[in-house]
Parts: sequence; C-alpha cells; structure tokens
Amino acid sequence: MRNSNREWVFAQRPDGEPDMDSFELREGDVPEPQHGELLVRVRYLSVDPYMRGRMRDAESYAEPWDVGDPMAGAVVGEVVESESDAYDPGDLVTGNGTWADYSVLDADSVAPVDPSVADLPAYLGVLGMPGRTAYFGLLEVGEPNPGDTVVVSGAAGAVGSVVGQIAKRNGCRVVGFAGTDEKVEWLTEDLGFDAAINYKQVEDYRAALDDAAPGGVDVYFDNVGGPITDAVFTKLNLDARVAVCGQIAHYNDEGVPTGPRKLPQLISVRAKVQGLLVGDYATRFEEASEQLGEWVVSGAISHRESVVDGLENAPDAFLGLFSGDNIGKQVVAVSEPETTN
Repeated sequence: MRNSNREWVFAQRPDGEPDMDSFELREGDVPEPQHGELLVRVRYLSVDPYMRGRMRDAESYAEPWDVGDPMAGAVVGEVVESESDAYDPGDLVTGNGTWADYSVLDADSVAPVDPSVADLPAYLGVLGMPGRTAYFGLLEVGEPNPGDTVVVSGAAGAVGSVVGQIAKRNGCRVVGFAGTDEKVEWLTEDLGFDAAINYKQVEDYRAALDDAAPGGVDVYFDNVGGPITDAVFTKLNLDARVAVCGQIAHYNDEGVPTGPRKLPQLISVRAKVQGLLVGDYATRFEEASEQLGEWVVSGAISHRESVVDGLENAPDAFLGLFSGDNIGKQVVAVSEPETTN
C-alpha cells in the first residue's frame, strides 16, 4: 500500500476543447473511510464523454464540477479498509470514485465485481454504465422489431458497440458509423454488424446510407450528432424511432451550433425522437446487469476495452475520446493486484 495518494483535480474550465491546463495532479494523504464507507485501491478508472459537460459552469443532468474538485467517475478496485459489514478487505467492487490511487466509496452505492464473469475493465464498459445505457436506450427507446434497420453513430464506442450487438440479437439489420478502417473491420468482422461506414473516408453520408441501408432507417441510435445525424434524418422510415444518447460532435462547442433544420423531416414519417438518460432506469439496473452478464459469459456479446496505463495518463485518456482514439471502452489502469509474500 502506498504511503500517499495521488489525485487529479479539475484545475480550470476549458474554452472549447479541453487540454492539459484543465487538470492538476496533487499528492496528499491516503483518505480514511468513515462509518459505512470503503477505502478502495483503484485498479481501473473510467473516462467518459459526459464528463465534458461537468466542466461547464451550467446546469446539466450531471452536476458541474467546481474548480478544485477531484475528477470523479466510475472505478473498479480492491477494498483495502472497510467500515461496513457488507464488504471485507480484498473484495473487488465497482462504484463512483475519483481519479486517484485510493478512493473512498459509499458501501451502499457499490456493486461486487466477479472476475470469473469478465475481466475488471469490462465492469466499466459492457457490464457498467455504458452497457446499461445501450440496453435500455435501444430496447426501451429504440424499440427494435425483427427486420428493422438500426443505424448507430459512434458504433465502435463503449455504448454503440453494445447497441449494435443487442440489435442483431433482436433480428435487425445493423449499420454503424465509425472513424477508422480498423473500427469498421471490428464492427463487421467481430461484432456482426451488417455494414459499417468510415465517416472520415466518405464525403457523401447520404449516398453511403443508400448503399448500407437501402430500405431506409427504422431506428437511429445517436451518440454523435452533427452531419452524420443530418444525413440519417433524411433516411428515416415511417414511424422511425430516434434515441438521442450523446452528441460528442458538439460537446466542445461554445455557441449553439446551426445546421439543417431537422424537424420538418419528421412530419411525414411521424418519427419519434427521444433523449435518454440511463439514470432514469436505475430501479431496473439489476435486470440489465444480469442479462448483459449472461450474454458476456455465453459469448453472445463481445466487448473490447482500450486500456491506457498509469494514473498520470488519465487526462490524456479522457482527451483521446474526442479524437476517437479508443475502440470500445476507454479505461485507465491505475494499479496491479497486490502480491503477498
């Protein structure tokens, strides 16, 4: 066990795209858990696009950080000290912690981690918030039917890659947008997508959709926004459903973006557009976790994590989300299992 604790704090609100000036690494004492809390040695931490919204001094579904606050997010780690009857030292848990070597977690708010089901990073991806977002977003908002064509933007990311696989399990034709040939190959060769479009290599998204989804689009799961969404909206079928999960193309915008006016395109096809927040389904998280776990164990759903080594590289891992560095879920490896002599 370390004698001190490194922790990243939010140092400065960014103007546009964040850079390293937004982060500061501080070193202090290892925190002490109080009654009902756990001291957890962080093994892996999660970096997620939604965190960009927390950097703004504005109301949002996720409470904004104050300058000087610890960078916070989901972690997987090993209990070092327990002030709860529910967990013992050595137990593996996942919950909301901080970008740090050690983090104090509320014992009532963590979940146990079973490494026999999947490796630890998967509990920040397919078996964590991104997986649950895909599960509820597609099934409850997208409402896919057998034979539907489902289009997913950000398809090679943590959420989109799971969305596409669940859609295939529901008998759908699945088309994904991704930003490299490697990602396109992963989607079609490994995950079973029927088609994938490298949006960085295609000039006309509408023409690409004509080839990949000649029958139009019944369900659009949007993680990106921007020109891809503009194109998909021109291909929506009658009674199409649009699940708006993220808009990473706009997260660094300082003004309100303008572009094609989409609403008239919804009238004739009577399409439904609905935003989604996974927290709205909190009472059903156990349902999603059990089903996703079964699919992972059986091999019905594949997953991939992009692992950045070292707590000191956590900001780089976060910034890499906006340049598309990751395939699957982006996580940071903070520590190795402790060995006993």
